[in-house]
Amino acid sequence: MHADSEIRAAHELAKAFTLVVRNRRRAALNGWLEQAEASELAGFRPLAATLRRDQGSVEATLHSEWSNGQTEGQITRLTCSKRQMYGRVSFGLLRQRVLREAG
Repeated sequence: MHADSEIRAAHELAKAFTLVVRNRRRAALNGWLEQAEASELAGFRPLAATLRRDQGSVEATLHSEWSNGQTEGQITRLTCSKRQMYGRVSFGLLRQRVLREAG
């Protein structure tokens, strides 16, 4: 029975954090951090500590409508191409492949 209550508490904290991020509720971030820090769930305390350390950046992210998701996606795509071609090609061939994929 104890495991059920822990799972329920973890689900509620995760759901609350999802709402904070998706709805960009900067004001609710502090309350969520306090709940996570006070919880007995080991996974949430380190997360809260990390977010607290960089709280200014987290709040700026919640405030801004801009995202670097597109840039990160392109970097991931390039990294995957490089890994597929590791040890077999020169930079010139990698460049041609990337340009061909983009076109």
